Amino acid sequence: MAVMKWEEAEDAIRDRTADYLTSRRGVVIKGRNANGTSRPFKCFAHADTNPSAFYSYEKRKAVCRTCKRSWDIFDLIGEDYGLSTLPEQIKKGAELYGITIEEEEDYKKRKKGGKAMPNIGQNADKNGQKKDVYTHTDTHTHKEEPQVKDRLPYYQVCSKRLSDTSYPESRGLSRETLERHMIGYEPEFKTRSADDQFVTWKALIIPTGRGSFTARNTDPSAGHDDRYRKRGPAQIFNYKTLYSAASPVFVVEGEIDALSIEEAGGAAVGLGSIDSIPLLLKILEARSPSQPLIVALDNDEKGKGAEEELISGLERLKIPYYSLRPFGEYKDANAALVGNREAFIDEIRSAARIMQDQAEEEAREAYLSTSAGAHIQKFLDGIAESVNTTAIPTGFPTLDRVLDGGLYEGLITVGAISSLGKTSLILQIGDQVAAAGYDVLILSLEMSRYQLMSKSISRHTIQLAIERGEDTRNAKTSRGITSGKRYVNYNRTELQLIKDATSAYSEYADRIYIQEGVGDIGVDQIRELVERHILSTGGEWITEEKTGDRRLSGGRRPLLIVDYLQIIAPYNDRATDKQNTDKAVLELKRISRDYKLPVIAISSFNRMNYKEAVSMEAFKESGAVEYSSDVLIGLQLKGAGTKGFNPTDEKKKNPREVELVVLKNRDGAVGDKVRFDYYSMFNYFTDKGLSD
Repeated sequence: MAVMKWEEAEDAIRDRTADYLTSRRGVVIKGRNANGTSRPFKCFAHADTNPSAFYSYEKRKAVCRTCKRSWDIFDLIGEDYGLSTLPEQIKKGAELYGITIEEEEDYKKRKKGGKAMPNIGQNADKNGQKKDVYTHTDTHTHKEEPQVKDRLPYYQVCSKRLSDTSYPESRGLSRETLERHMIGYEPEFKTRSADDQFVTWKALIIPTGRGSFTARNTDPSAGHDDRYRKRGPAQIFNYKTLYSAASPVFVVEGEIDALSIEEAGGAAVGLGSIDSIPLLLKILEARSPSQPLIVALDNDEKGKGAEEELISGLERLKIPYYSLRPFGEYKDANAALVGNREAFIDEIRSAARIMQDQAEEEAREAYLSTSAGAHIQKFLDGIAESVNTTAIPTGFPTLDRVLDGGLYEGLITVGAISSLGKTSLILQIGDQVAAAGYDVLILSLEMSRYQLMSKSISRHTIQLAIERGEDTRNAKTSRGITSGKRYVNYNRTELQLIKDATSAYSEYADRIYIQEGVGDIGVDQIRELVERHILSTGGEWITEEKTGDRRLSGGRRPLLIVDYLQIIAPYNDRATDKQNTDKAVLELKRISRDYKLPVIAISSFNRMNYKEAVSMEAFKESGAVEYSSDVLIGLQLKGAGTKGFNPTDEKKKNPREVELVVLKNRDGAVGDKVRFDYYSMFNYFTDKGLSD
C-alpha cells in the first residue's frame, strides 16, 4: 500500500468529514442548497429543538448558526476519542480510513533541519492559539510558504508548476485559456487506481469551484477508469458563464472539452460527468441562464442517452436550448480541436452565431405574440369552453348568491380570530362541495386526518337529529365520536345516530383527500400534490405543437383547502415570517391560475379582538394576502364593532351568531354580510341569510 505524506493524509481525511458525521454521529445530511450547505440538523453542543446546524460542503465542516461552533473531522475525532493534538487526530483518522502515513522522522527530513513536528493543518501562534494556516512545501522550488487553509492556494501552487508539463499544448490548449481558469500541474498526485492501489499521477489540476477540482492524468496510456479523479463536492466547471456569456453556452461533458470550446471562441460549461446532469438542472432551476444552451455531449451512445435526460430536464424547466454536435467525425470537442483546429473553430463560431440569431428571432416572435390581437381567438375559445364550466357551489345558498354562483378559479382567503369556527366552516364547505360531486384536496397543517373526519361526522349527528326531530342532546361532539370508552354508555338511539352519521359521511368521503403535515409541507409540495391529484384522476401532460408549452389536460381539478396559511413550511429559513407568508400567498395564487382551480386558504388574526368589526386591516401582517387574494373574507361575531356589543354574552349563545363579511371580491360586490348560526360543539353552520 502506498504511503501518504502527512499533508496529503490530512487533506484526504478531511474529505471524509461528511462520512464521519453520518456513520459516527448519526447525522442525516440532506440536500444541498445553492450556497453550498445542507439542510439543517440538530447541533451537538446544545439543546436544539429547532435544528440550527448544517454541513458546509465548501469548508468541509459542520457549523451551528445558533452557538457559532464548528467541527471538522479532526474536531469530531478529538471529542470522540479523547485526542487533543492534531497529529494524534490525523493518526486516528488514518487508522479509521485505511491510510498509511509516512514516519515522523521522514517528515522531519523532508522538511529539512529535523525540526520538531508542527501542528499539521493548524499552526499555533505565539499565544498558543491555533491559526487557520498550514505550511505547504512546494516540491518544485523547495520553498515553504504559509497558505490560507483552503483548496484555492493549492490551485495557485499547482498553477506555478504548469510550465513543467507540455500536456496542455498536446491537447490544443493555449496558456491564456489555462491561466484564465487557474489550471495547474501536480507531478505527484496521490490517488487510488482502478484496482484500489495507491498510485502517483502526473496530473493536470482543473479547479471546478471553491473546494473542488478535477485531476486529469496526463499519461496517454492510462485506462478509462484511471484518467480522472474528482476532489471535493460535485461542481459544474465554469458554471458562472451561464449568467455572464454574451452568446449561447455549450454544455459539454468534460472540463477539457469546455476549455476547447473557449479556445475556439465560444462559451461553455463542463459537466465533468454525465452523472452531474441533475446538478446542472438544479442550478438552472434556481436561476435561468442569460443565454440559450447548446447541448453538445459526446458523440457516442452514452452521450446520446445523456442528451435525452438533459433535454427532458430543460424542457421541464422551459429553458431555451438547441441540440448540436459540432464535432464532425470526432468523439468530443477536444478531439475535434486537436484533429482539425481551424475547421473546429469555424464550426463553433458559426454555430454560436446561428443559434444567437435564431434565439433573437424567437424572442421577437414571443414578444409580438403577447399582443391582445394575438390572443383574441383563445379568448373566444375560453368563452365557449366556459359554457360547461360553472362555479362550484359552496352548499350555502346565501353565500353562493353573494359570490355570484359559488367558487371560481382563484385564491379565496378566509380569516378570523380563534374560536369563531373558520376551520369548521371551510371543512363544512369542503364536505358540501364533495357531496355535490366535486373533488376536494385538504392540506391540514395543524389537525390530523382523523380529527377532521370526526368533526364532519359530529356535524352529521346534529344535522340528522334536527332533521328527524330527535333530541339534539343525542348529537355527539368530535371527542364523543373518537373516544371509544364512551360507547358503552351510549343508548341505542345514540349509537344508531353515530352509525347513520358515519354512513352519510361515507357517501362522499371518496371525493375528499386529506394530506397531513406539521410544518413540513411547503408551497412546492403543495404544487406537487395538486399535480399528482390531477394526473391520478385521468390527467396527462400534453405539448402544444406551435409553442412547445406543456400543460396538464383532463383529470379532476379539486377544490384546494389549505389550513392554515401561517404554518406552511418556510420557503426560506432566513426570511422573516412575513416574507415567507407573502411567498406562500403568491405561490397559492399561481397554483390556482396554473391548474385552473379554486384555492381556499385559512388565515389567523393575532391583533384583532372580539369587539372589533373585521376589516382588511386585520390581514395587514401579510400585505400579499390583501393584494393577491381574489376574494377576501372575514368572520366576526354578529354585531361586532357596534355600540353596546358584548362579546362575552355573544360567545355564550348556543348557537352563536356569526357573520361572514366579504371584504374584497375582485369580480363582484363587497361589503355583504352573510349570517350563520354556529353550533360550535358540533362544528355545524346553518345559513340564515343576509344581515340587515
